[in-house]
Amino acid sequence: MQPSSASLPPLGIAHFTTIDVAPLDFVALAAKIGYATVGLRLHPAFPGAPFYEIRPGSALMASMRALLANTGLRVHDIEFVVIDGSFSPVSLAPILESAAELGAQRLSVCGDDPELGRLVANFAGLCDLAAGFGLGVDLENMPWRQVATIQDAARVVLEAERTNGGVLVDALHLARGGGSPADLREMPRHLIRSAQLCDAGAGRPVSIEAIIQEARGGRLLPGQGVLPLQDLLAELPADVTLSVEVPNHGAPALEHAQAVFDAAMAVIAARDLAGSA
Repeated sequence: MQPSSASLPPLGIAHFTTIDVAPLDFVALAAKIGYATVGLRLHPAFPGAPFYEIRPGSALMASMRALLANTGLRVHDIEFVVIDGSFSPVSLAPILESAAELGAQRLSVCGDDPELGRLVANFAGLCDLAAGFGLGVDLENMPWRQVATIQDAARVVLEAERTNGGVLVDALHLARGGGSPADLREMPRHLIRSAQLCDAGAGRPVSIEAIIQEARGGRLLPGQGVLPLQDLLAELPADVTLSVEVPNHGAPALEHAQAVFDAAMAVIAARDLAGSA
C-alpha cells in the first residue's frame, strides 16, 4: 500500500536551494510547490556569499509577514552564521530581531574557532541572546571547519548547556565528516532539532577544496546518489524539522525546487512504505 500524501511529514526548503530567488518570490515559489517551511539566508555564509536583508518594521517585512500568513508557510530557520575566533554574539541582534518578526524558530550556525572553550562560550552566549527573541540555535558540522564532525557539534552543544541549543544534521556533511546515521544513536535525542536532505556520488572528495565545492555546487537530488538517506530518516527523531538543500545550477528556479521536492518526498514515501511492510 502506498503512503498517502497526507501521511507524509511536512518538508521545508533551505534558501540555498534557489539562493538567487529573493525572499518574497522564494516564499511564493515554496508555497506553490507544497513546501511547509522555508529557511531564509539573511546573513552571508562566507565573504561574498549572497544574502538578503529584511529589516524589522520595513515594507518588505510587512509584505513577508502577509505572504507567510496567506500561504500558511512558516520560517523555520535563519541562516547562515560562522562562529569563529572573532565572533561576537551581540553583533547578530539585528538579524535576530528580523528573525523574530518573521516568526522564525531557529538560527543555523557552524563553528570555526580552534579554541574550544571560546567556541562553547560564544555558542552559549548566542543561545542566550537568541532565547530573548524566542529562537533556538542549531550547530551544523562542516568537514572543512573546526566543528568538522557530528560528534564535534554535539560536544559543543552539550558543553554549552543551553536548552535552546541543538544540532543540525546535514546528510552530506554527516557523510563527508566520516559519520553515518548510526552515529545519531549516540546523541541525546533532544539535541537533533533540524535535518537537511540531499544526495551525493560515491567517494569522499580528496581535498578540502573539493569537499567545499561539492557542498556548494555538487549535491544531487535525494535518491540520485549513494548517501544512506533511508537509514538517516530512520534515525531522526519524529519531531525533527526536515528540509532539503540542493543548490540550483542553471535550471529555472521553480522547476528545480519542484524536482527537489518530488525527489525528497519519494525518498520519504519509500521509507514509510518500508517501515509499514
